Amino acid sequence: MPKVPPQLQAAADQVNETGKPKMIRVRDLLSWFGAQRRGLLVIREIRAALKKAKLVTVPDFEVAYIDQRVKLKAPNPTLKTASKNPPDIAPSEKIVTTEQSYEAVVGGSVPDPAPRIGMLKAANTPPLTVSRETELVEAVSKMLMHDYSQLPVTTGERTVHGVISWKSIGRAKVKSSNSCKLVRDCMENAEVVSADTHLFDAIGRIAAKDVVLVKDTENKISGLVTTYDISLQFSSLSEPFLLVSEIENHIRRLIDGKFSLEELKAARDPSDSGRKIENVANLTFGEYIRLLDKSSNWARLGYELSRVECTKRLREIGRIRNDVMHFHPDGVSDQDLELLRDTRKFLQELH
Repeated sequence: MPKVPPQLQAAADQVNETGKPKMIRVRDLLSWFGAQRRGLLVIREIRAALKKAKLVTVPDFEVAYIDQRVKLKAPNPTLKTASKNPPDIAPSEKIVTTEQSYEAVVGGSVPDPAPRIGMLKAANTPPLTVSRETELVEAVSKMLMHDYSQLPVTTGERTVHGVISWKSIGRAKVKSSNSCKLVRDCMENAEVVSADTHLFDAIGRIAAKDVVLVKDTENKISGLVTTYDISLQFSSLSEPFLLVSEIENHIRRLIDGKFSLEELKAARDPSDSGRKIENVANLTFGEYIRLLDKSSNWARLGYELSRVECTKRLREIGRIRNDVMHFHPDGVSDQDLELLRDTRKFLQELH
């Protein structure tokens, strides 16, 4: 049976008594389960506990930014998705917005588990902005001082007029015989997306425009995401992925040629007996561990190493592997990343 942390149970009691949702940061929700990141196993544990406590989070805690405040409320089986174009958005601007319900239905599933641009830190860091009437020299000074390539042109927190960038300034100066004096003379249309836009859909827009502005559920500009931000995000996600891949290849090399086909088949998951096994590459990570966890099989590797300690480490790598393959923008913890690096080095030294 899933365990409901006392903090979550207290929140459920409050919601039931008052009929009003309770606001909580995603990071705090994770801390109730002793977690810092939204790994696959943690997400499953939280969903099971929410179901038992008869609560959902809005927006869903998996697709919200980790420091975003979400509502803990009673489940609503009706999921709403409505396209809308806010009245304060200029007609020339492109924006795709959906009502952010994302209530997990009773049963624990999510309407759409795709990663969202609103999960990125940059999408939740309010940007430095300028107005249409700002003098160009002031805008340029701000861009240089902060090492920015562009600035949103806005009125207040909600109305977007465009964006000014080094490219837009250069193009305006080439096209116009008169030098640009004000921001409005050099700005271009902005690409604006909602925080719930699929991350991979947003990447195409960022690649085309170099930058997109992100609006939150209250239609306020919550952040600005550039090609640089995307490159940093994927760089942080790629190292664990590559480490896991290298570790798997090292394990295959350790096993390859040491066992018969029948012995490899014996390590196959009994619940997947129909899967064809022709060589070590057909085994899953869990099946590597099942194969090596047998004393007689471990001895075949020929190393004076503790089978218990080594398979224990492999199980830890298997847990991290699940999180890495889950591809969550939170990434893996520093401790797990160090564990991957140490394991890769250890396996390298065995060859």
